[in-house]
Amino acid sequence: MLQHYDALMRTTITLDDDLVVALRQRAHETGQPFKAVVNTAVRRGLRAAIGQEPAMPEPPVFHLELQPGLDLTKALALSDALADAVIRDELSQAT
Repeated sequence: MLQHYDALMRTTITLDDDLVVALRQRAHETGQPFKAVVNTAVRRGLRAAIGQEPAMPEPPVFHLELQPGLDLTKALALSDALADAVIRDELSQAT
């Protein structure tokens, strides 16, 4: 007789050390519980293995921590000025 369980199943698995580090880092970066990160990774891996979705790496997450007093309102103007300076330097070296 086949029994069907709708409840969550708890099981013990042994993960390689590098996977534990990567999963913990992902949990920290996303603010998700470790368990949720593991379940998401396993689901994606299974879907990719059976051809339901291509295996795509997760894009890296970068946390931007601004220094106190740093004003980014003129960042685009600064970027343009720096790019102009590089172009001027390249043109002066070419002549």
